[in-house]
Amino acid sequence: MTRRHGYALLAAILSVIVALSAAIYVGVATDAGTNDRTTLAGPRTPHNSAAPASTGVWVGSWSASPVGAEPGTETDGLAGRSVRNVVHASIGGTSARITLSNLYGQSPLTITHASIAVAAGTGTAEAAARTMRRLTFGGNTTVVVPAGQQVLSDAVRIAIPGGSDILVTTYSPTLSGPVTFHPHAQQTSYVAEGDLTEDVTGTAYTEQTPYWRYLTALDVLSDEADGTVVAFGDSLTDGVGSTDNANHRWTDLLSQRLRTAIAAGRDLPRYSVVNQGIGGNQILADGLGRPAENQAGVDRFARDVLGRTNVKVVVIDLGINDILRNPNLADPEAILDGLRATVRQAHARGIKVIGATLMPFGGHRGYTDARESVRQQINAEIRSGRVYDAVVDFDKAVRDPYNPRRFRSDYDSGDHLHPSDKGYERMAATFDLADLKGAAPAEL
Repeated sequence: MTRRHGYALLAAILSVIVALSAAIYVGVATDAGTNDRTTLAGPRTPHNSAAPASTGVWVGSWSASPVGAEPGTETDGLAGRSVRNVVHASIGGTSARITLSNLYGQSPLTITHASIAVAAGTGTAEAAARTMRRLTFGGNTTVVVPAGQQVLSDAVRIAIPGGSDILVTTYSPTLSGPVTFHPHAQQTSYVAEGDLTEDVTGTAYTEQTPYWRYLTALDVLSDEADGTVVAFGDSLTDGVGSTDNANHRWTDLLSQRLRTAIAAGRDLPRYSVVNQGIGGNQILADGLGRPAENQAGVDRFARDVLGRTNVKVVVIDLGINDILRNPNLADPEAILDGLRATVRQAHARGIKVIGATLMPFGGHRGYTDARESVRQQINAEIRSGRVYDAVVDFDKAVRDPYNPRRFRSDYDSGDHLHPSDKGYERMAATFDLADLKGAAPAEL
């Protein structure tokens, strides 16, 4: 081979190496940034180059149960409007993904644009600088969610700080009612006219709403947690009676307690906490409609607990509405059978179950001595250890020691059924964090 031919061969080899290197670089850059393989108008979403490396495990950071169809949205849904849900992250992570639900829709829901960002502060639709990310679904920015179904987004790199408010925005240009929603969010979210999904200023989000719409879960890839705790209950878990936008549900406060204890060096499981409470929920009875609104706890358990991400423990606080809303006197054994049915579902998946005693409702308009007797019978069985793997005694924690059929006055929101902020704080404080250790008992 001549020297000239040798130089030519070497040059060719170097050209191939350079070309391959460039291709690899482009591929990595595309994966690390926001997926821009779309034909939607609008600027490219900025990439946060300071985002931590994606290590850890997927856990739930926030969730809410779909409850029903939002009144007034039967025909149009929210066509032509941007819906900016504000949710509170119980744990931080380096990547995120969301779940959108069209469970109560009667036609396909078309989402053409969705985004996620860290909120600039509390009580605002403004995004923190350089946190806005475009969301995709199977690599596309447009997704169609069939009626009665839900969809999980692709993961996107974003630094989610634990304890922060997160903005999840969706836009649908087409009629797609009714809207699947969660009332009693105890959190203000926002709506704007037009597609302002990636607007960071929030100034056009002038309409406020007390609902969460479409959004039912926020998962994060986290090195701060190894699993998820699901709180499964009614309005007492949902946080009714607590201060709006303060994240003062007992579940929020339990999450804070756990994180603080772990940071202080206590030997405890590193878990996130998510909330699957529904106001008015019963363990045995569905609401009206098809599919049933406010679905019975024993039936929604698979969706709202087993369907959540990386669940290790479930805390069940249900039964009070079965007593209060039954036109006849409720059968305590039937309620206990329903609770045990959820425990069996959890144990079949290796999930530990902590159960709460039913709190007092003396002074409430639904109170009768006969109903109080049913509550006492259920609580006695729960305390006996024959229902759950462990027990948190919310009843003992909040009741008036001089009149145990009622809340202690400073723990009462005023309706004699729901706790005040101080009552929710007491509930979280009485929870034995050591009960989170261990797994479900082995099936024999």
